[in-house]
Amino acid sequence: MQLLLVACCFGSAAAHAGEAASPKAVDAAALGGTQLTPYGAEVAGNRDGTIPAWNGGLTAAPPCFAASHGRYCDPYADDRPLYTITAANADEYAALLSPGQRALLAAYPETFRMRVFPTRRSFSNPPAVYAASARNAPVAVLDDDTLKHAATGVPFPIPATGAEVLWNHRLRWRPLVTDRVSTQFTVAADGGASSTRQHELVHFDYGAPDYDLRKARGILLRRMQWIEQPAHLGGVGVLLIDAADPDAFAKRCWQVDPGDRVAQHVPSLAFDMPAIGSEGLRTNDQLDTYFGPLNRYQLELVGKREMIVPANSYALHDAAMSYSTLIGPHHLNPDLTRYELRRVWVVDAKVRPGVAHRYPHRRFYVDEDGWQLRIVDVYDARDRLWQVQEAHTLMAYDRQFELPVAQTVYDLQSSRYLVYGLNNEETEVAYPNLDTGDFGPNDLARRGRPWREGGRS
Repeated sequence: MQLLLVACCFGSAAAHAGEAASPKAVDAAALGGTQLTPYGAEVAGNRDGTIPAWNGGLTAAPPCFAASHGRYCDPYADDRPLYTITAANADEYAALLSPGQRALLAAYPETFRMRVFPTRRSFSNPPAVYAASARNAPVAVLDDDTLKHAATGVPFPIPATGAEVLWNHRLRWRPLVTDRVSTQFTVAADGGASSTRQHELVHFDYGAPDYDLRKARGILLRRMQWIEQPAHLGGVGVLLIDAADPDAFAKRCWQVDPGDRVAQHVPSLAFDMPAIGSEGLRTNDQLDTYFGPLNRYQLELVGKREMIVPANSYALHDAAMSYSTLIGPHHLNPDLTRYELRRVWVVDAKVRPGVAHRYPHRRFYVDEDGWQLRIVDVYDARDRLWQVQEAHTLMAYDRQFELPVAQTVYDLQSSRYLVYGLNNEETEVAYPNLDTGDFGPNDLARRGRPWREGGRS
């Protein structure tokens, strides 16, 4: 395993989430130069050429987009797999796989496989976001787990701690408001599947070009979700407001249940509360692969390494692919998944002494190009592998951000899995003109009422 120790380049690599960063001697001028991309990734490819140099990513829609009715057509449709990893040859590629990936190959040797395609460093963001990241680099800090002096761009493009890497994932840029309907499937050990249709509105306060942490009272992002189907869960919803101060998160969590006319404040919705409609396969902090405060964990920045991870997963977004085609009995259809060799930051997370969490140990693998979490290995109280998470994304080239299109949680101990975020059979993502005043507990109750009262099917 080739492990590139970050301490060689950027200072001490071992730190905990609560550790305040000292005055940082980071060279923000290096961002966007010949060595580092504007987001802090290495510009150069790897030594043997299997990872190419970054050339700016996808900054314009390809010709196929005009005829795709708003769907993200695949700019790499002509690519063919370089090789396929199976249980039979997994040892040959062990250094490029996480323990969880190797466990999936071993658990389903007849069906699970990983088609590895040429690496396409497609990530890009708008120039204003790059400029904001450069401004953040020398001044953003974590003070007793609280983010300070950051706006719009990733706060730590040259990270020195595990917490800084995960904060970059939390605050990677996306459009200010998104409106998305998607379907989530839970698949039992015998292959039987049940589904929930979900509606999500997100306001990414932090991404605004004029964002100010103090004026925003530390609010980073507002997320409202409701279940539309099945009918008995219709209108059940949550409002989660992410904040720079972890202690403020619990003050801004609401839920509305069947029969409710108003939303109820539920401080315990954070962290390891089971997510609605997930049948216990996902917690609220596994939303978006990881969502919300980090202060229950001690975070160690292990370093950077090359790994085979999901990326450019346009086939999983294709409207021609029905859900029944995507969903296999134990995992997603391997004929539709795409993996690439990428450089990732490795962050090890263990629950702090005296703190409880359903997942006492996690290991995160974060893509250097866009700070997207790609893989998470989750361990139980005996430090045995329990779950494997994968985030399949595509580059939304018309808006220059990375869009998750299928996120999985594989439970190795129960042989079940969950996939959420699929919208092949739904209306495409919309970007409505809503402001922060549309994302309160009253809005949560009001918008979900038609489903709770049976007014929609």
